[in-house]
Amino acid sequence: SPGCGAVLEPRLSGEEDPPRLPYRVRVSAGKRYAWCACGHSKKQPFCDGAHKSKAPGISPVFFTPEKDKAFMFCACKQTRNAPYCDGSHLKVIFRDVVKSVKGIFK
Repeated sequence: SPGCGAVLEPRLSGEEDPPRLPYRVRVSAGKRYAWCACGHSKKQPFCDGAHKSKAPGISPVFFTPEKDKAFMFCACKQTRNAPYCDGSHLKVIFRDVVKSVKGIFK
């Protein structure tokens, strides 16, 4: 699916920037969840169906945990281990800082 390791531009320019740091959320064993892969959901890190109108090519990632546990869920939408954080937000933050610094010197 496009959310699994794809390089996404989850929001259009002019919209609020997506969060960068992961969400720590406790989930329940046996319950099916849908992780938002597009960045438009108002119920982050989970899907609220916003992709249907705002990002129709990006589907949520469905998962069912085997035990009750708190997980770190990706917020930057660049993880290669969806829906879990793999540290990709560090690259995203670095890229944003470099872009900002370059903007100062233009």
